[in-house]
Amino acid sequence: MTIAQELDSQQGICQDVIFPPGDLYSDEPPLESELHLRQIILLLTCLEWLWRDRNDFYAAGNLTIYYSPRQRKSEYFRGPDFFVVLGTERKTRKSWVVWEEDGKYPNVILEILSDSTANTDKDLKKKIYQDTFRTPDYFWFDPYTQEFAGFHLVDGEYQPLQPSEEGYLWSHQLGLYLGVYEGLLRFFTRDGQLVPTPEETAEQAEQKAEQAEQKAERLAAKLRELNIDPDTI
Repeated sequence: MTIAQELDSQQGICQDVIFPPGDLYSDEPPLESELHLRQIILLLTCLEWLWRDRNDFYAAGNLTIYYSPRQRKSEYFRGPDFFVVLGTERKTRKSWVVWEEDGKYPNVILEILSDSTANTDKDLKKKIYQDTFRTPDYFWFDPYTQEFAGFHLVDGEYQPLQPSEEGYLWSHQLGLYLGVYEGLLRFFTRDGQLVPTPEETAEQAEQKAEQAEQKAERLAAKLRELNIDPDTI
């Protein structure tokens, strides 16, 4: 379905239809697979951990965005697999309602491809995110085939992002790279460092502590070889 056909069908809604309540939860359908869920959780976890001291953004996955110019939740809605809005309050939401959020649309959108959604993600959704949302950064990724692409909005049109030597794509909005690591999409810093999960951060700290302890033990053993009691130093 083209954008024009979609809009025509939505505009044909009867005027006497009973609209859903204002606190409607997300209308998004179930995720395609467990791998899709793991990918969304991974991106959310890493970004929220990296930005744990920030309160000026909102990140969500598989959540509906309502954007009807008539402020109706029965029309004009889409649900990106993962999106980030900058310059907004960091709080829990049932859905993202544009007219209740100072007209803000996502700064970054990522769609996770599947056999049933790939064509829509690459065509219809891409056009909506470009022409209506005006979302600056748009990415898609297939966790099964590893297909990965990204676009940045330039003069109102999406231009393909060129990968770095490592194959990463730069998100102008996030100030981070996105790239495939061990089969899933991850964030990387400007200098190419993997953005860790809280668990990975804890493991790294534990490894450093163990290495420091081993180094101290080796130094103590060396001092004893020299007939020096390390406890007296």
